[in-house]
Amino acid sequence: MDTAMIDQVRLNFNPTGIAIINIAIGLMMLGVALELKISDFKRIIVSPKAPLIGLGAQFILLPAFTFVLVMILRPTPSIALGMMLVAACPGGNFSNIMTYLAKGNTAISITMTAVSTLAAIVMTPLNLSLWGSLNPGTAQILKAVSLNPVDMFVMVFCILGVPLTIGMLIGHFFPGVSKKVQKPFKIFSLVFFIVILVGAVAANWTYFLGYVGIVMLAVLLHNALALNIGYWSAKLGRLPERDCRAVSIEVGIQNSALGLVLVFNFFDGLGGMAILVAWWGTWHIIAGLITAFIFTRRPLPEEERHHESAGI
Repeated sequence: MDTAMIDQVRLNFNPTGIAIINIAIGLMMLGVALELKISDFKRIIVSPKAPLIGLGAQFILLPAFTFVLVMILRPTPSIALGMMLVAACPGGNFSNIMTYLAKGNTAISITMTAVSTLAAIVMTPLNLSLWGSLNPGTAQILKAVSLNPVDMFVMVFCILGVPLTIGMLIGHFFPGVSKKVQKPFKIFSLVFFIVILVGAVAANWTYFLGYVGIVMLAVLLHNALALNIGYWSAKLGRLPERDCRAVSIEVGIQNSALGLVLVFNFFDGLGGMAILVAWWGTWHIIAGLITAFIFTRRPLPEEERHHESAGI
């Protein structure tokens, strides 16, 4: 298939399907919010250094470096805008478990997920509008769809902010109920979303099969960039190794589910964007597991000191 044709492709998904995707990600966020507590937000006030470095890497450095990467790779405009959209999204739902597997600071990861999800209500529309308008190719797409950052703000607020608030209220006022339902609810919402995602890919299998190879290199490089931005920002900020691992994974695991919802709601399922975001959602899980494995092969400084004192 002609590479340039990907900018003209529109994935087939009817309004009912789009509404179901919106509901699915709302349910996923509700499941995540059931586990969040006010203390997760207070932690950034008590010990702000690591979360602030992480959030700076997430919402300032990653979008900026993504713009530079796009200028170097020069992909088609729809793929470029897909990369910018992913970079504008908050941390993903899998980052906490990946951080745990990597022997990172899970508390930092949870704090960053909570705060970045809240910040995304403003930062996601802002970053996409800002960086997308600076590239001539992507600016044309934004102009063609007449993207209104306020409309996107309202959509992101409904998808992230409302479920986050409801979930935390349930957790606060009905802790027993919250504890009982949070695990099965998270599993249900995740399976529900995966089923819908598989359905979307199946309905557009020819397009996905024909063009996924085009986005593979872009996603590989982009994801590696995100993981490294997180890790080295934390290192330069002189954070402990466990915090560096948490920040790395938090920046490298993006909420691609939100990205996919925005592609269908605001860009009419634009092929390059949708395929890139869908592949990112698959790849960042693989990359996260590989990163966690690499981290576990490197002992933490405290483990090294323990080994030395034990004569190992």
